[in-house]
Amino acid sequence: MGYLVNRLIMTVITLFVILTVTFTMFRLMPGDPSVFFISPQMSTETIARIKAQFGLDQPIHKQFTNYLGSILHGNFGHSFFYKRPVLEVIGERLLNTIVLFLPAAIISYLVGVGLGRYMAWKRGGTSERVLIFTGLSFWTFFVPWLGLLMIWVLSYKFGLFPVGGMITPDKWLPGSTLLGRALDLLHHLVSPLVCYVLTWFAGNMLIMRNSMLETIGEDYILTVRAKGLSERKIRNKHAARNAILPVVTAFSMSIAYSIGGCVLLETVFSWPGIGRTMVDSVLLRDYPLAQASFILIATVVLVANLITDILYAYLDPRIRY
Repeated sequence: MGYLVNRLIMTVITLFVILTVTFTMFRLMPGDPSVFFISPQMSTETIARIKAQFGLDQPIHKQFTNYLGSILHGNFGHSFFYKRPVLEVIGERLLNTIVLFLPAAIISYLVGVGLGRYMAWKRGGTSERVLIFTGLSFWTFFVPWLGLLMIWVLSYKFGLFPVGGMITPDKWLPGSTLLGRALDLLHHLVSPLVCYVLTWFAGNMLIMRNSMLETIGEDYILTVRAKGLSERKIRNKHAARNAILPVVTAFSMSIAYSIGGCVLLETVFSWPGIGRTMVDSVLLRDYPLAQASFILIATVVLVANLITDILYAYLDPRIRY
């Protein structure tokens, strides 16, 4: 219980630091966000009233306390650019991010587990060396570079997939079929999904391989082999089932870090998700939307770390820090 309380306290402190840094960072940016809703033709009284409405006329310390109070009440304000509540905008973009990254994380997990299991069982062979080299090569690729390379090859050279975006507007007009819309979405989904899988499957693959190698050397594997069970049953039913626990933990973390790492991939492929929204809001100096996007991504990663720490402590009672 003491361990759990310590982790919760550290998480709350870290979250407060994140909120403080986020507020300070966006206030130090050059430019005046009021240009989005103030016209040069407005009177001085009108301009003052609008700034007061958004709290931009208050001292920084007062803005900070209002900022913390609003967040505690679930109020992230209105977007300067979209003229809508921030949570509405983020809700739409977050759904788009989930549409891309959830299936991508699942596929990278399944591919990594399958290849890692195969590599451990066929260790020392040429196939293992090829898979390790290939996986590590893609793992170390800079995501924007790989994404731009895929766009150039698959879109410009061969015209197989769209250059970017999530949908083709003409195929989503009233009267279009559900099947047509689904196929259009899948058509746009392929390139960023493949890019994600290529850069993430190696982590799951290597974790599964190392865990399998440890499991294969256990006494109970020798026992079931002595019973005359087939190699396939030993590998899939006994070795893989016990070796998969570290990969399951890594998978739960990968989903959270997918949201945190979505900025680059969504920007390259013009995917209208939470990562691209954060980048656009920073460029537009849309403080409320930028702050909320950053806080959401940071909080998801922070909570994922907390859950992982608690899970590790539950699985291994020796962990106490």
